[in-house]
Amino acid sequence: MSDHTAKAQTPFALQCFINEQELKIETAASTRLLSILRDDLALTGTKRSCDIGRCGACMVLIDGQAVNSCLTMAYQCTSKRITTIEGISSEGIDPIGQAFLEEGGFQCGYCTPGMIVSVKALLDHQPEPSDDEIAEALSGNLCRCTGYGGIWRAVKRAIEGRRQAI
Repeated sequence: MSDHTAKAQTPFALQCFINEQELKIETAASTRLLSILRDDLALTGTKRSCDIGRCGACMVLIDGQAVNSCLTMAYQCTSKRITTIEGISSEGIDPIGQAFLEEGGFQCGYCTPGMIVSVKALLDHQPEPSDDEIAEALSGNLCRCTGYGGIWRAVKRAIEGRRQAI
């Protein structure tokens, strides 16, 4: 067995926070965060799709930043705060999710969790984004069903809802 193979199989003790709960799990350092979330923790709102970081269906927040969990390895999560769609909606439907429902920002719903995560990251860092900033924030998310009109309206409604809440 090569040194590389032996290192890949060496157990890694991951300690982080997922949806505000401390997690300690033994896994391989190279295990994808997506697999830990879905397979080990049954957090299936984070979707598996392209596995190469192009579609955004697996988007999560890591320390407040939108990140593709299919490209994130366990070792990169040490001491991080990870929030999934389940964490965003832990107290009921999030206002962003509500805006998606009201504006038809979903059809099959497969991309919706990743879209909501990306929009949350955007609005948490830029409450009044420009159209270019919205486009940039959503550029890592693909939707094959809606044509983006409903998604765009949902983002605008979420912005307006936050404005009114202040």
